[in-house]
Amino acid sequence: MITYDLKGKTALVTGGASGIGLACVTLLAKSGAKVAINHLADDARGLEQVERLTNMGFDVISAPGNVGKAGECEAMVTKAIADLGRLDYLVNNAGTPGTITTVAPKEMDRITEELFDAVVEVNLKGVFRCTKAAQAALKASRGAVVSTASISGFDAAGSSMAYGATKAGVISLTKNFARALGPEARANAIAPGAVDSTWQIQWTNEQRAGSIDKALLKRRCTPEDLAEVVVFLLAGAAMVTGQTVVVDGGLTLA
Repeated sequence: MITYDLKGKTALVTGGASGIGLACVTLLAKSGAKVAINHLADDARGLEQVERLTNMGFDVISAPGNVGKAGECEAMVTKAIADLGRLDYLVNNAGTPGTITTVAPKEMDRITEELFDAVVEVNLKGVFRCTKAAQAALKASRGAVVSTASISGFDAAGSSMAYGATKAGVISLTKNFARALGPEARANAIAPGAVDSTWQIQWTNEQRAGSIDKALLKRRCTPEDLAEVVVFLLAGAAMVTGQTVVVDGGLTLA
């Protein structure tokens, strides 16, 4: 895996205690950046990962807070920037499916107001809140933001149509973030396909096997596959902004 020389750089990764977020934290830290791991205040994994990575010699700090709550999200970002001393990179990765089982489009009646609100608050508003709160710092450092969208924001059904709608919103926000932050800073997104990761959705063995069979590269993504693209978009890709990069092993081409 490619690493970058990011000594002196700083990053905030939301939802950074597990899965894709933790892989991003790890790669950024290995590259020399100081990284703030955002996690829910009551999620023990956050402090556990800070301790683990610190013991490995990496410069990481905790940034507890719920991006799905107005006020708390902005306060978290402000404190993280203060603790880091500046902000070069923001990774909007925190997300929720709002359900532990998939909800097929024909099962629309299963999508409650509560489910829809939950995914909108975290997956869509959370991305907006964090980026808005970080915009001045990102412009000052001539930095970059990368958000986690999904192939469900394009054509795939995803965990539910509510989830897919929020990820389509992230793709749209990314274009407007690029307009808002330029020319000083850049904004992009990734759209993962099927990922082997710690996630609330309980995929069946049949669903997992199907995603492997349909993918042109015949495997599911790992969090590290996605982190590699995220860090490239943050630290490289100097002329790429407003784009959503699909990382799915060719799943959507099947």
